Amino acid sequence: MKEFNINNLLRDNIKNLKPYSSARDEYKEVSGDMVFLDANENPFQNGVNRYPDPQQLKVKTQLSQLKGISPEHILLGNGSDEVLDLIFRAFCEPNEDKIITLPPTYGMYDVLANINAVENIVIELEIDFQPNVDDILRAANSQTKLLFLCSPNNPTANSFESEIIEKLITSFQGIVIIDEAYIDFSSEKSWINRLQEFPNLIVTQTLSKAYGMAGIRLGVCYASEGIISILNRIKPPYNVNELTQLRALERLSQPEDVSEEIKRIIEQRDWFISELEKISFVQIVYPSDANFVLVKVDDANKRYSQLINKGIVVRNRTNQPLCENCLRFTVGTQMENIKLIKALKGL
Repeated sequence: MKEFNINNLLRDNIKNLKPYSSARDEYKEVSGDMVFLDANENPFQNGVNRYPDPQQLKVKTQLSQLKGISPEHILLGNGSDEVLDLIFRAFCEPNEDKIITLPPTYGMYDVLANINAVENIVIELEIDFQPNVDDILRAANSQTKLLFLCSPNNPTANSFESEIIEKLITSFQGIVIIDEAYIDFSSEKSWINRLQEFPNLIVTQTLSKAYGMAGIRLGVCYASEGIISILNRIKPPYNVNELTQLRALERLSQPEDVSEEIKRIIEQRDWFISELEKISFVQIVYPSDANFVLVKVDDANKRYSQLINKGIVVRNRTNQPLCENCLRFTVGTQMENIKLIKALKGL
């Protein structure tokens, strides 16, 4: 790609924005010997009476050690959705700029585009669920600021080919966001390992899936120091609460437990796929690099309702592009998966 200058993509009002400076930004050295009378907090100790670290340095340090990425290249958000929203607000001028998404994909990209008054140019995936590079690049212009790639993709569960992704990163003149919410279940390497090569690359991950912490709402953004600095400028001062930070630190200190759970989920996924292929009304079981499986059946609406009547909730994706009569099954525990297979065989 041409020489990349982040300021050419940044909104003018963000360039000139003076960020809010919180009490904990102005004085960072917290210790038990200090008397803190600067933030209008309740002085009675209960574990959460003080404001949390606005930069979440302990969590970033732990992630840095696990991922091999320096803390200056990490931003944390109240779920990945906040991270994505910050990207919109930093780079997309309302009612002027555009983004590109590749359905079927994660629905929040389109929702955030609408919230931020940004046009979403939709380029459907190919029949094999891979991006159409030529169509994407033809659709892009100087107002097309963001390109969203979900890999492994939701709801299709496949990873995009690395050659296709690299072609898009190097040819697209805006910022490419790779959503890696499901990367821990894939044999593909994370693109955070190549951040230094691509100044226009943002990679988002989450603790909701492999780490089993959907309830604490913690999303992670990896990018150049310049991009992280911009997003820090506009994020709320205390966007990640104290309880979330504490639970994240606890879980991140248990990498062996996380790895074991990932291994068990992948084993169950492989068994589950083999069993699905034996069911008469299942037409296609798509390959999966995630903790879920997309399955084409004879009648998705009918089978969805039948499973509900048996007390099993799955996701009906039949209204999504390229997903007619498709159901999405999350890989559960061994007992849950056995129950689902028995229910499907009894329909």
